[in-house]
Amino acid sequence: MLTFVSCVGRVVVLLAAVSVTTSITMSGEWGEEGVTYAQLGKDVILTCAGASPGSSVEWRWNGGTVLPEDSAVQAGQLLLPHTQLSSEGVYSCHDTSGILLSSTVLRLGRLPGMPSILCTASNYENLSCFWASTVETFLPTRYITSYRERERWGSGKEGCPSGQEGPCIQDPAHPFSCTVHQSLFWTGYWVNVTEVNPLGSNFRLLRVVMQGILKPDPPEHLQVEPVPSAPNRLQVSWEYPSSWTKELHFLLKFRLRYRPVTSTSWAMVETANVSEVITDAFLGLLHVVQVSAKDFLDAGSWSEWTPEAWAMPATGQTLVPNETATAAIKPESPVEEPSLAPNSGPIGHSDPTEKVAVLVSLGVFAFFVLVVILVFAFLMWVRMKKHSKEATKNHDLLAAAIHMKALPKAQIL
Repeated sequence: MLTFVSCVGRVVVLLAAVSVTTSITMSGEWGEEGVTYAQLGKDVILTCAGASPGSSVEWRWNGGTVLPEDSAVQAGQLLLPHTQLSSEGVYSCHDTSGILLSSTVLRLGRLPGMPSILCTASNYENLSCFWASTVETFLPTRYITSYRERERWGSGKEGCPSGQEGPCIQDPAHPFSCTVHQSLFWTGYWVNVTEVNPLGSNFRLLRVVMQGILKPDPPEHLQVEPVPSAPNRLQVSWEYPSSWTKELHFLLKFRLRYRPVTSTSWAMVETANVSEVITDAFLGLLHVVQVSAKDFLDAGSWSEWTPEAWAMPATGQTLVPNETATAAIKPESPVEEPSLAPNSGPIGHSDPTEKVAVLVSLGVFAFFVLVVILVFAFLMWVRMKKHSKEATKNHDLLAAAIHMKALPKAQIL
């Protein structure tokens, strides 16, 4: 219960921090002098700043004396009921002699809605978030983006905001997105996106778990080549995406799918290697090949597929697809089906990680076999020892019985 109360308290503090940041932003200038912002569909009252109290003034709209429909002048103020976008424009007030007293540009819009957010991670070091406005406001808009680290898993306070916090960095070259650099893979985050315009603000807090949003970029440098003297084979190779830092404890696994151009069914092979051999290719037919990637321990989701690479067994060359060729031979609606491909092992390739895993597995298996043998031997030894004691006891009893039988009856009595 205390943990829950603590979590709620920390969330309230976080929301208060967001509100303070928003109010500071709202008090700034929007870079447009002489502009009045008002809410669309509401009544708007414009005041003549240069007029004396009780004096008579004349209002003009876009330089003309005709004002919007249903507008009215009351005590020098201009009332615009139920404003529409057509009510925007330049409003000016003049004295009875036509001298300009003041003017303003009226801009109408809506309050910000709660933005929609999507966060993803192309590697285990950087977290990126993308958002979109849910309400068309018709007004200039800014975004405040920040993050706060949640308690790490296993601390007993999962979900509570605590620890490191800072801005989610926005890149002007990529609007509506921000990045948290050097994020921790086993840590969750609160991500805040606040939408601000001259009428107000709205925000959304999103809870993010790194291992849940991990989605690598597609593999790179996909190549497909015929295998000499093997009319039904194609050699496929690729590389890790450049955005992924390859380390022993953060590896990728891959899905390879392929089909003849005349078929709509994909065959699929899953591997931890960066090359595979297709062993059931059709001689004389062009084949389409693609590869996708995922974290080796199944964290997150599969990447998008690579662009298609094409090749033909035996006499084919690797082809780079172009728009004309794609339109000419690509099936209209390919349907992915479960793979019926045989197990095709790579030629001349071996992953050191797999060797280490095999050796470790063999060592663990040998250890358990040895333990079982020792336990069995111990039980057999205990059983034999117990049997030996019982045999000795029976022998002593038999000897005593024989000795009693040999004694004279008088001595026995």
